[in-house]
Amino acid sequence: MDQHPILDKINQPSDVAKLSFEECRALADELRDVIVDRVSQNGGHLASSLGVIELTIALLSEFDLSHDQIVWDVGHQAYAYKLLTGRKDQFHTLRQYGGVAGFPKQSESVYDSFGVGHSSTSVSAALGLLRAKKLKGDDGHVVAVIGDGAMTGGMAFEGLNDTGHFSENLTVILNDNQMSIDKNVGGLSRALAELRSSKEYIKVKGRVERFLLAIPLIGRPIARFIMMIKTWFRLFIRRNVPVIFEDLGFQYFGPFDGHNIALLKKKLEISKEINGPVLIHIVTQKGKGYPLAEENPSAYHGVSSFDKEKGVVPSDKMTFTKCFSDSMVRVGQKYENVIAICAAMMTSTGLAEFRKHMKLRFFDVGIAEEHAVTMAAGMATNGFIPVVALYSTFAQRAYDQLLHDVCLQDLHVVLALDRAGIVGADGMTHQGIYDISMMLSMPNVTLLSPCNFAELDRMLEWAVAEGRGLVAVRYPRGGQSESLSEIPAREGIGPRILRDGKDVAILSLGIMAEQALSAAEILEDKGISCRVIDVRCVKPLDMNAWKILLSDVHSIVTIEDGIVHAGFGKYFLSCLEEENLLSTFKHYVTLGVSDRPLVAGSREILLKKEKMDAKSIVETILQFK
Repeated sequence: MDQHPILDKINQPSDVAKLSFEECRALADELRDVIVDRVSQNGGHLASSLGVIELTIALLSEFDLSHDQIVWDVGHQAYAYKLLTGRKDQFHTLRQYGGVAGFPKQSESVYDSFGVGHSSTSVSAALGLLRAKKLKGDDGHVVAVIGDGAMTGGMAFEGLNDTGHFSENLTVILNDNQMSIDKNVGGLSRALAELRSSKEYIKVKGRVERFLLAIPLIGRPIARFIMMIKTWFRLFIRRNVPVIFEDLGFQYFGPFDGHNIALLKKKLEISKEINGPVLIHIVTQKGKGYPLAEENPSAYHGVSSFDKEKGVVPSDKMTFTKCFSDSMVRVGQKYENVIAICAAMMTSTGLAEFRKHMKLRFFDVGIAEEHAVTMAAGMATNGFIPVVALYSTFAQRAYDQLLHDVCLQDLHVVLALDRAGIVGADGMTHQGIYDISMMLSMPNVTLLSPCNFAELDRMLEWAVAEGRGLVAVRYPRGGQSESLSEIPAREGIGPRILRDGKDVAILSLGIMAEQALSAAEILEDKGISCRVIDVRCVKPLDMNAWKILLSDVHSIVTIEDGIVHAGFGKYFLSCLEEENLLSTFKHYVTLGVSDRPLVAGSREILLKKEKMDAKSIVETILQFK
């Protein structure tokens, strides 16, 4: 018997609108079954995707994607959307190399109207799509779906402000999965919400406003007086419902049950008839329909593969994030002027333990990386040493603040860059391959790259106790290899030899030392002696130390998990040229990530595709004559 009879009938988005209410409910169950099954095998973002299934069905029922456009904020919740927009037969390849991306991607489908991956961009992008449509004479609708977490990002309010100021016909869906519907609202408020969102009310309201504004002298004051009475009445009976959206120029409806398909369809239908911006506030449950995710949604936000019957089993395996967590507690207890800051990712960045022990010195600012960095600059100005923990990919969002507010003022701030380098299945929007280029372009920066846990612990304390200006420490996702775990920590931050040799020097950043050491071992069997040097400090370079380390080799290969054309290798090349040393080497080759988006795939596959694995290093050096 077919397990997914309704989903099997959906070959294009318009097919969803043909379903009966009963079929829509059955489709929601089928989608949950497919998503849980696939994510349990491939990993991915589970709880958020399960929470918006009814919303997705309602959106595709009410909007024509051949004419209308939908923008998902962040986009990790769009699995149901992908299944219903022509990708169900490829969904088994989710987050795999060459497969369906974990986030909306324009090159993947015409129905992915805007590529996303980072937070708080949907309103601005949707407004841009809408204004472009108007310029072309296209009257299609545009919808932005944004979560309550993404609303903490300042860019979301920039988009809302612009939209409301010019009264654009944009529909914004606020997906609130953190707070329940206020129990104190009561029947009167629900009745008013129904009245205010009815077609008849909207028509009458528009006619009355136009009539009053047309009356000379007294019309406009009367209209303002009515609006004032309406505002006070709303505030009296709906004290705890946010009205900021109406102050920004939106017609605000809600909050509504985000799992009631019939109700959602009704509100979306009404929104299309309103002249001006609309914000529909819905309340959903993360992990809806999968009890284990409902009980602990944070644990099922982003997961690796798991047994769907038993659920996610917490791992006690040591990782770089766990190492950072332990080090932060130790450093925080040792230095009372250390502050920890994160941007809505306390657990993910490993700061939960710091908060447990030193709550008064911990600050979670929400999804607001720009604010986090500038706030850290203010704290540094007044004598504290802030440690700002961000994923490498999200640090990009605070480029200007790092440069303008920290580096140009030469303030002592420590930046912990988790998930640096190639991170794998989350795809091009989450690869941590740009931080090296960012840091190299800024003044008053020290950039450190530890190869193992011991080095991360030592470098973090150095960054706090001895560092000056901005000190960034970049470290990868996951754990360390056995070959790197045996390398002891070293005092200071200068380069060091991991394996000696006399022919070629392989300069490696961080855990790329694993590939370098493996390549050196293979080349030894082929009669080529390789010296592997752990760079450790990417910037600034101690050229006196480097002159000694490279004095008796004839060729250099650099290997880094960052953009090769604007990374350490090219930076080191320029430093050798300044010292008039480049001519002393027969060969100089830089290996790293090519200058194009790095798609999803396992780290092993991506290293091989980018010619950064041990075998590729060997092939490169064997070409030397």
